[in-house]
Amino acid sequence: MGKGHHLAERRQQILTALEEAGQLSVAELSLRFKVSEVTIRQDLQALNEQGLLLRTRGGALSSNTMPEFTFEVRQQQQAPEKTRIGQAAAKLVHPGDVVIFDASTTVQAIIPFIKDIAELTVITNSLKVALGLLDTPQIQVFLPGGNLRRESISLVGRPHSGVLEDLNVQVGFFGARGLTVEEGLTDVNLSEVAMKRSMVERCRRVVGVLDARKWGKVAASTFAPIDCLHTVISDRKAPADQVARLRERTVEVILV
Repeated sequence: MGKGHHLAERRQQILTALEEAGQLSVAELSLRFKVSEVTIRQDLQALNEQGLLLRTRGGALSSNTMPEFTFEVRQQQQAPEKTRIGQAAAKLVHPGDVVIFDASTTVQAIIPFIKDIAELTVITNSLKVALGLLDTPQIQVFLPGGNLRRESISLVGRPHSGVLEDLNVQVGFFGARGLTVEEGLTDVNLSEVAMKRSMVERCRRVVGVLDARKWGKVAASTFAPIDCLHTVISDRKAPADQVARLRERTVEVILV
C-alpha cells in the first residue's frame, strides 16, 4: 500500500515537473526524485501509455506542449490504438462512396482496411494516402492541389482545383491535434486548417478520428466546429466526462 502510494505520488509529481519545464531528461528526473534512471524510465513508459506525456529519446515532454513531430514519429505513437480506430473507421466506407481523407497519421491507419472496397473515389491532400493506394486500380484518387507541407507530407492551403466542388462526398475522415466541445476539432498549422475546412464543407458526414491524448486539448485553429461533427472514433481511454458531453450534443462517439 505504501509503495503504491509513493509510486502514484512520484508519477503525479513527474507530470507536474514536466508541466512546469515542458521537457526533462531521465537524468534530471532521476536526480530530482532520488530514484534510479531505470525507475524513471518505467514511470515515463507507464505515463506515456496513459497518454499523459510524450516520451522522447532520453526523457519526456509534457503532453500540453503539443509539439509537432515528423510524420514517421507521429505514426509510431499510439500505433495499436490508431490501428483499431482505422479498422472501425473503414466500416463507415461502402462500395461506390466518395470519401475524403486528410493527411493525419490516424487517417493513414484506415488505408489498409479499404483496399478491397469496389468503385471507391478518394479525395485526399495526403501524399502518403495517395501512394498507399497505388496498388488499388479500382479506387480513383483525386488530389485537390495546394502547397507542399513537408512536416505532414501533404498539400495545404486553399485547394487549387475544382475537384471538391464537382463531387458529392458521403463521408470525410479527419485527424486533429485537439478536441473539445467548445472548440470542436482543432489543428496547429493554419495552412493545414485552411485545407481541412475546405474539405469539411463538402462532407455530408464528418468523422473525427483521434486517440485519447487529443481529448480536452485545443490547438491554434478550429477546422470543424461541434455542429459540423457527426461522429468521433477514439480509443477506450477517452475521458468519460468529455465523451458524455459530446454525446449530449448528439455527436456519435465510437470507442474501440
